[in-house]
Amino acid sequence: AAVQAASTPTRFQIGCMTLPYSAFSAERAFEGIRQAGYRYVAWGVNHRDAGAKPRPLLAVDAPASEAARLAARCRGMDLEPVMMFATVNLEAKDALDAHLRRIEQAAAARIPFLLTFGKTQPGEYESVIRNLKAMAPRAQAAGVTVVIKQHGGNSATGAACARILSEVGEPSIRICYDAGNVLDYENLDPIADIQTCWRDVRAFAIKDHRNTPKDEDCGPGFGEIDHYKLLMPVMKTGLTMPLAFENIFEPLVARPTTPEGVDALARRAREYIESVLRGLATHAEKAKTAAAQPPPPARLIERSS
Repeated sequence: AAVQAASTPTRFQIGCMTLPYSAFSAERAFEGIRQAGYRYVAWGVNHRDAGAKPRPLLAVDAPASEAARLAARCRGMDLEPVMMFATVNLEAKDALDAHLRRIEQAAAARIPFLLTFGKTQPGEYESVIRNLKAMAPRAQAAGVTVVIKQHGGNSATGAACARILSEVGEPSIRICYDAGNVLDYENLDPIADIQTCWRDVRAFAIKDHRNTPKDEDCGPGFGEIDHYKLLMPVMKTGLTMPLAFENIFEPLVARPTTPEGVDALARRAREYIESVLRGLATHAEKAKTAAAQPPPPARLIERSS
């Protein structure tokens, strides 16, 4: 019932993860994302401190009040946080406790989506189901949706994630679709895969992937994934859905060594996906208008003698 297919347009929140800025400070990541034209941000995972050492943006054991302060910093820069990483695999021994702490942090920060995934190798499937079932009531009470993304192993594809959701059976557990990982880890077509699970998708981790001439992830539009086909199934869900860029980099060349270089790629990624969405919305509107037109009157065919 939540997914009103082919009725109400989806409200997309185009955001950038802080992940592409991991070589720089969190403050510089927020500033770069804002300057690149974004209104939404997703947190993750580590950033360099003043001593150039990597530090968690928000540690698992950090108090919820710290998450609230970090969210206030973002909102003070006109950035709305929409998603954060759990940073703990679903099969880990402490996965449940860690996810419950993350849920508490997300609720304090008023972040609606907690992004998680499992190990890259299959196994311990029962613990994944058990942990998700145990955390689901707390997530629902907190107003947080736990979204699983494709990451090899138990959550390798959208179809595999849909199977997990069917076994968990809780509305607070849904999917964040990562097309790049489906093509990367599994070498499967994400366009066919998303058809198996789009009704359960509530967010996207946007990245692309190339197999040729080199096997590597990259920013959207630089790889082999057709984002028009990828996003078509979710254009009219009636939902508010974050599209958070996880990888914005060019394939085959070195990554930028300055934050300004990352800013430029963040801006390009935003403009590319905005163009895709604009095209799909225009196409849908034209199709709707054409469908509403009355059929042309039947023509009488005169037969000559």
